[in-house]
Formats: sequence, C-alpha cells, structure tokens
Amino acid sequence: MRCVPGLGPHVRKRIEEFIKAMVADSGTEGVVLGLSGGVDSSTVAYLASEALGPERVLGIIMPSNTTPPEDLKHAKLVAEETGIECETVDIEPVLNSFSSICGHRPSRLAVANLKPRARMMVLYYHANSMNRLVAGTGNRTELLVGYFTKYGDGGVDMLPIGGLYKKQVRMLAEELGVPSEIISKAPTAGLWPGQTDEEELGISYDVLDEILCLLVDKKMGVLKVASELGVPAEEVGRIQGMIHAAGHKLRPPEIADSG
Repeated sequence: MRCVPGLGPHVRKRIEEFIKAMVADSGTEGVVLGLSGGVDSSTVAYLASEALGPERVLGIIMPSNTTPPEDLKHAKLVAEETGIECETVDIEPVLNSFSSICGHRPSRLAVANLKPRARMMVLYYHANSMNRLVAGTGNRTELLVGYFTKYGDGGVDMLPIGGLYKKQVRMLAEELGVPSEIISKAPTAGLWPGQTDEEELGISYDVLDEILCLLVDKKMGVLKVASELGVPAEEVGRIQGMIHAAGHKLRPPEIADSG
C-alpha cells in the first residue's frame, strides 16, 4: 500500500497564491529565505520567485565550517536560475562567539542547534530591514517528527511547503524545473561534517513519508501500519513517539493558568 498521493494539478498555483496573500495581508514588500542548496529551500525559492517576481525575493546563503562545498554551489545555482537577489553571510563568527560569552560546556546538540538559530537571526535582520517576511522551507515530514530546531529553522513567518511530504516536495521541484542534481542528492542540514538527514533520523524519507501518512492522515494504529508497509512494529512505534515528542515544537508556548 502506498499512502502519500501524487501532486494535484493545482498545488503549485495554490502555494504561489498563498505566498502572494501572506505578503499582501502583512503589508510587506516581499520575502527573505535561507538558501541551503537543498531541494526544500530551492523549491521555495522557485515558488516565491514565480509568485512575487524575483525582485521581491532575497535568498541568503549562510555557510559555516561544516557546510559542504556542493551545497554552496547549488545555492548559488538556484539564485542564478530564478534571478533572485542573493547574499552570502558567514555565520561562523557568530557561532564562535558563544564559547567566549557562555560559561557552560556545550553539548553536541547545543552546538548543532546554534547554526539554525544563527541563521534565523540573520534572516530576520534582513526581513525587518527590508520590510519583508521570512519564508520557511520546512516540509510536512520534518514538521510532524520535529526534525527542525525550535526558534531556528522553525522560526519563520510562513511555511509554503509545510503541507507537502518530502516525496511531494521532490515532485513539485521537478515540475518547477529545480536542477536534477539538487533533487537527487542526499539531504543534509550541515550540522556537522558528513551529517545527513536520513542517517540522523534513522530511516529513509520514502519509508518515513508512508508511515506518517498512515499514522496521521489515515489514523491507523501502529500494528496496522507495520502490517501494511512490512515495517517492524517497533520502528513504527518509534516514529509515533517522535510525533508525540514534537508536539511542543508546533504549538505556541504554554501559558500557566493563574486563575
């Protein structure tokens, strides 16, 4: 059984209209987005360029010392292909400053999360300066399992592809004409040398998409999903646990009842 559907004929148009409406309703002049060189940010760049015109889109490349050279090349390629304005901001000095101003020894996760949070600050610095919104690049797969940094790449004003599973993002990227080498390469957030998303998640996106679709969209139980996909029940249960653990990332901060 395959749960994740193909793209409907109007998905591209609906997302572009969404981007237009968000900008118009906010009274802003356009959007700013991070260009990572991956399929998600590339897809959003193409959509925003078509929706608003390239002159109203700023793509910012924000490398650190763990950013693969291939990603820099692909990010610049997307800017060239779409015609959007592009700027490169090295975030390494920001990351290095924390070791001198913070007393506690950082964990690997704390250091890794600094990178998307530094990028968020750079994006909002430009968005505020230019009266623009920050367009996020997260997809439905990553949002459901919490594979993003709270107040990092999760700190945005809109999520144009947030309703699409990773498989669907790749389909849309092909439709938009995103270069094939970007669509086919292994996704990575560049959090540490050699890091890949699928290795960190412990599962391929293709299988994860199907598990999520059955658990969340079809509301099947763990054992039923495992049977349908031929995946161990323990693995489906692990993904279900990730969904529950990610809940706080998708909600506003809880407010204590003081009544």
